[in-house]
Amino acid sequence: MGKIYLGINMEFVRHHDKPFAWGVQKAAEIGYQYIEPMVHWGRELLSEAGYFHSVSMYDDPLWARELCEKHNIKMSGLSSHTPLCKPEISVEYLKLAIRWAADAGAPVVNTDEGPKPLWTTKEQDYMLMTYTLTEAARVAERYGIKIGLEPHQQYSKSPDGLDSIYNLVKSPAIGINYDTGNSYLAGTADTYEWLERVKDRLVHLHAKDISFAQSGEERGKVTGTPVGCACGDGVVDWKRVIDICKTCPNDIVFSVECGNVPDAIKSFEHLSKLI
Repeated sequence: MGKIYLGINMEFVRHHDKPFAWGVQKAAEIGYQYIEPMVHWGRELLSEAGYFHSVSMYDDPLWARELCEKHNIKMSGLSSHTPLCKPEISVEYLKLAIRWAADAGAPVVNTDEGPKPLWTTKEQDYMLMTYTLTEAARVAERYGIKIGLEPHQQYSKSPDGLDSIYNLVKSPAIGINYDTGNSYLAGTADTYEWLERVKDRLVHLHAKDISFAQSGEERGKVTGTPVGCACGDGVVDWKRVIDICKTCPNDIVFSVECGNVPDAIKSFEHLSKLI
């Protein structure tokens, strides 16, 4: 029987124009046990100036680990989404993310197939994804890191589609990062039945709620959304999600995906009572 822990994706400070370190401290103050940083290549202006939460993988991962230890919080994984269908981007990005995660203390790197190239066929895309995931899994196996495949784009928007990507490469390093909001918005299957289907392969969960307004406007028309509303304010039945995850073979971190600090506080309060 799996235990459930509460974490938060660092997207919750994006609209506050605050840096990573500020977000780590704020997450700990709210009471979260885990954070999920977003990592990027190279350098970019907003993060370097202290106005954005994303962390450069050129930065020392041990610095990030020590910052978390200072605030008595851990990393549940990395938000390291990169288009698996574009190996010229994703292969080296994922390999670097895996090595960075191992040093930083993040056991999972989360990704999806990403927007596909405009000119490729589905058959070609699956060959490209096989190449990318094979290269990434070989590194992940050495470092003891899990790759969490998320329902988020054109091929992973249904249970069969997500499984078709998962089954491309047989590796103990590959698992599922289930996103409650993306799966709901895709509208291809019952959110809870889909979770039951992947629970034995679950390595991480994006706890994303969808407002009733967004549900009415976008369900069945999109394959995902960056963040949701506060958990408990939307359409997701969190008690049902929690009950399913308690039967997982692994412990699972619920990484809340919301857009601001007030929603992070509401989400923590709501989920804490149910867990």
